[in-house]
Amino acid sequence: MIKFKKYYLIYAVAVTFLCLNFAANTFAENTRHHQMSAEAQALLAKKIANDRRSDSHKARDKYRHPAETLKFFGLEPDMTVVEIWPGGQGGWYRSILEPFLAEQGKYIPVRNRSDFPNQVDNVPYGKVDMVLVFRAHGFIMRKPPISDYVKAIYSMLKPGGIMAIVDHAGDENIPQSNDPNGKNGYVNASHFSTIAIDGGFKFLAESDINRNPKDTKNHPSGVWSLPPTLSGSYPLTDERAKYLAIGESDRFTLKFYKPE
Repeated sequence: MIKFKKYYLIYAVAVTFLCLNFAANTFAENTRHHQMSAEAQALLAKKIANDRRSDSHKARDKYRHPAETLKFFGLEPDMTVVEIWPGGQGGWYRSILEPFLAEQGKYIPVRNRSDFPNQVDNVPYGKVDMVLVFRAHGFIMRKPPISDYVKAIYSMLKPGGIMAIVDHAGDENIPQSNDPNGKNGYVNASHFSTIAIDGGFKFLAESDINRNPKDTKNHPSGVWSLPPTLSGSYPLTDERAKYLAIGESDRFTLKFYKPE
């Protein structure tokens, strides 16, 4: 009887340990997957509707879905957030992110004229909650290799930190090797994902928020044929009308995390 109790106790302890370990892992995974709190969503809605955002920026909300995208990424107002190549003081996402993070968090823009992927002075390496990359096409394909940029982002993030990216989605039926420099402006999601995972990141989630099935990805000026650039077509022509009807590009929306 005593022997039975001994084994039962060992069994109970083992089961308890496994349950606690599973709960801890589940909690960690849910934390990574978490979306915005209700308070954060309300604050974000105010920043998106703010009169200080230009009308031209607001006109693109229907294509870029800032509220849905940032909710999916799990952004919170107390985070330290780096944005890669935000496009200057008037950057489209910067005009939302900077005021959203102003009171409790920290917004750090890494400009394209910085030393990135070499170390950037104002970035607290190893302590960043989230790194955002929005349509920074040059980041994806330029030299040095993409892997150098991914490694730089990895070193910025704290364990469990998120790398989130939105970019023009290439045709997965056409290998990236057919256009290794991304001359048409599109990048295969699988191409970037492979490099991110090889760089130590774990894939977390994908969203269709910024997908556009109308985009055939076969345009004379590549992605720049479409709004907002509308390269190669003239106002009030049928060709221009065609591209306006398509809207902005089909985009992948991915997030990865740095393992604990």
